[in-house]
Amino acid sequence: MRLDDPGSSDNFFDRTGSSGGGGGSMLGGGLGLLLPLILSRFGIGGLLILALGYCALTSLGGGGGLLGGGSQTAQQGTPGQSTLSQESQVLLRSVLESTDGVWGKAFAAAGSRYTEPKLIAYRGGYQTACGMGQAAMGPFYCPGDQGIYIDPTFFNELERRFGAPGDFAQAYVIAHEVGHHVQNLEGTLDRASAAQARADKATGNQVQVGVELQADCYAGVWAALARNRDGSRIIEDGDIQEGMRAAEAIGDDTLQRQTQGVVVPESFTHGSSAQRMEALQRGLKSGNPAQCNYP
Repeated sequence: MRLDDPGSSDNFFDRTGSSGGGGGSMLGGGLGLLLPLILSRFGIGGLLILALGYCALTSLGGGGGLLGGGSQTAQQGTPGQSTLSQESQVLLRSVLESTDGVWGKAFAAAGSRYTEPKLIAYRGGYQTACGMGQAAMGPFYCPGDQGIYIDPTFFNELERRFGAPGDFAQAYVIAHEVGHHVQNLEGTLDRASAAQARADKATGNQVQVGVELQADCYAGVWAALARNRDGSRIIEDGDIQEGMRAAEAIGDDTLQRQTQGVVVPESFTHGSSAQRMEALQRGLKSGNPAQCNYP
């Protein structure tokens, strides 16, 4: 990727040197529903345990009451010295600003206004409007405060454990979470939550897979538009291969095979490697959000 330091961003918050927010209660009245349905993470199955499911969010609640505390704002913690490298800071800011530009234009073209999300980098744990975020969850999106939360050490796992190195692989992670923000603005998360509430567990998982695959496709749309129309042109030859390797590495079937030795398709929540690669490729080839509809 071709990255230039974009300077400060009103939407990027480096909290890697903070002590984190207080724990507080994370158990809303919908916990019984969310535990079997969400377990939403950026493809790090096997690292999560069930008890973390309620706050490892895409959160299909749309920020409205399923988890409780939806009106909270992310707590800033005690300021301290950043632990982010300059390279990581530049990548996070650059990708965030690029996604803001791409989706801002896409929404404007459709006659809507794009509300830009926040991106918060933290270490270990951090209090969000959806509960306490923890590094073991991987990156996640909280609709309650429209924040994307990431402990950058996840990128080490992505490279070393899952064999998906490269700056574009990291950009794909961020763009996927931005895709969940787009879904939140479009009302997709609320509709998916309502569908899950009426469904059995296996059907609810299928709904979740559709949500995740659409976010993958939206990540591809961003890359296509950034490559073809964004003046920064940060996407270079070879970047797409990095993204496809990452999509393959975090498919549910690949992760289940690695962590439990058996693949259980009805338990998929994010899609198989083939599905995730296809979704990313669909967005890349079309550059059109309308091509990202999944049942």
